[in-house]
Amino acid sequence: MEISEIRKLSSEDLKKKIASKKEELFTKRMQASSGNLEKPVELRVLRREIARMKTVLREREMDGEK
Repeated sequence: MEISEIRKLSSEDLKKKIASKKEELFTKRMQASSGNLEKPVELRVLRREIARMKTVLREREMDGEK
C-alpha cells in the first residue's frame, strides 16, 4: 500500500487496517515458525505497512496538538 493511499484513509479506517495487518502478521509468523511460509519477505512488507500507517496516525495527532 502506497503512502498516498494511506493518507487518503480516515483515522478510524487506519486503526482498523492496522489491527487487521497485525492479525495477518501474527498468522504469517506462525506459518514461518512451522516452516509453511512460502514468501518470507511478506513479514517485512507487513511490518513496514504497519509502520507507515502508525506514522501517518502520529502525524495527524501532532498536527492536532499544535
